[in-house]
Amino acid sequence: MLAGELYRDNAGDLIAERHRAQRLCAEFNQSDPEATERRTALLRELLGGLGEGSWIMPRFQCDYGYLIEIGANSFLNYDAILLDCAPIVIGDDVSIGPRCQLLTALHPLAEHELRRQRWESAAPIRIGDNVWFGGGVIVCPGVTVGEDTVVGAGSVVTRDLPARVFAAGNPARVIREI
Repeated sequence: MLAGELYRDNAGDLIAERHRAQRLCAEFNQSDPEATERRTALLRELLGGLGEGSWIMPRFQCDYGYLIEIGANSFLNYDAILLDCAPIVIGDDVSIGPRCQLLTALHPLAEHELRRQRWESAAPIRIGDNVWFGGGVIVCPGVTVGEDTVVGAGSVVTRDLPARVFAAGNPARVIREI
């Protein structure tokens, strides 16, 4: 899975790792809003890295958790979904709007029988420092977003975006430099 090769998501060890993440996400999502120390502790147990001053609003969902690294002073708003079948690296000072999705999972496009048998692969996502996603942005597998870039609400990012641009649309395209 981590090598980007085909794998089946019903392998016993992957199921156990997803159950662990689901338990931690459930506890985080149901925690008291004023229990900030407990919430931070749960995120530190769940994620591969959580930078100082970063926080996530519930409801947060992920597949494994330990493949997600979030830099310092970053913020994920309500209902973030991070399918981390490959690493997801989020830089410092990133703001991710509500209901955003970062999706690393890929399924065989032309091999219909492999899809029926539940084979999949994954490609990493990298989000540079000081990036801002409006609400409902979807980032597809293998995408890198350059630093200081802003992505408009509802956009679907299917390809890499350079640094210091405003991009929007489906698929997202560069509108202008910023």
